[in-house]
Amino acid sequence: MRKVALVAAGVGKFGVRQATYRDLIWEAGKACFDSAPGLRPKDLEGLVVGSVMPERTAFQSHISSLAAEALGIRPSALSARTEHMCASGTVGIRYAYAFIAAGLADLVMVLGVEKLTQPTSEEAIFNMGTGVDREWEAAFGLTAPPCFALAAQRHMTRYGTTEEQLGLVGVKNHNHAAKNPNAHFNKGATLDQVLCSRMISSPLRLFMCSPITDGAAAVIVASEERARDLTDTPVWIRGTGQALDGFQLTSLPEDYAHWPALQRAAECAYRMAGITAGDVDVAEVHDCFAIAELIAYEELGFCPKGEAGTFVAAGRSDYGGDVVVNPRGGLIGCGHPLGATGVAQAAEIFVQLRDEAGARQVPEASIGLTHNNSGMGEHVVMIYGRQAS
Repeated sequence: MRKVALVAAGVGKFGVRQATYRDLIWEAGKACFDSAPGLRPKDLEGLVVGSVMPERTAFQSHISSLAAEALGIRPSALSARTEHMCASGTVGIRYAYAFIAAGLADLVMVLGVEKLTQPTSEEAIFNMGTGVDREWEAAFGLTAPPCFALAAQRHMTRYGTTEEQLGLVGVKNHNHAAKNPNAHFNKGATLDQVLCSRMISSPLRLFMCSPITDGAAAVIVASEERARDLTDTPVWIRGTGQALDGFQLTSLPEDYAHWPALQRAAECAYRMAGITAGDVDVAEVHDCFAIAELIAYEELGFCPKGEAGTFVAAGRSDYGGDVVVNPRGGLIGCGHPLGATGVAQAAEIFVQLRDEAGARQVPEASIGLTHNNSGMGEHVVMIYGRQAS
């Protein structure tokens, strides 16, 4: 297979936006093209758009064609939309990567976009229930917060993880988001604020949960030849893995605090990249809830199973620690516009590995990782590097 790299990336402002769905596409597209002077829409051969529920929130389908026209792109090799709940953006990057590695295209944009906060907040919460089994789980109230609360309760019971340790994830990510002008939240948070915030699903409190957010992000993926023509600092896709254990909660392994699909996806990505977990300098992991980040530390191999609580408490997932996790603020601080999340994660790794992250810069970062999950049973991991291998 051919080598593949990111050559451009851009992120729009995340939050409760007055902007339309098309406005969000324009913002992220412009930011992406601005990051690669000389690269124009007509140069692209393809577009993949990750978007989960525009039919329900933006009242729009036929998304990839709409976005291509809005951005002035005329695909000649690839035009597609990915809908894979929270992992939609990363799955879109995998599509583009595979197409380019196989020689079917040389230059493809991957865009993630979501307009979740309309028509009303109540409708937005109702819509989110489509991400689980509506008939057999969501109808009985088993939506994302209680599902992840069950994982948290199991982790606390089995490993002694504390509510304070869960809270420290919220503190870290809100404080990281304060350095990110595109984040939904920019004020930071203290441990008291996190632990005194409203209970959502015990033990998960409001500041331990990701908000419903509007936003968009874009990256441009290129073959090795095109990448070297376009920039002196491409960010190479070194490895990837994806694994599924089940859709319904009852299909998953009995221990909700153990996510073997994430472990398998990570092992595949590490093997392909020729690295180990200890080589990762910066990681964007799927902290839809604080417990998800803690379990990700363990399944990604950053710490042994059951030690995630002490890992975060010791500052080992922050600047100066073993690996800096979620420097842009994660989903908790930055927001979670479903289809855009995975692309925004890749955009963060892109600027980190090019030393362009400003106040968020991880010193001497050379290997980056992104992780998305769709529920607790499906996980996607990507490995990026300054060097191609």
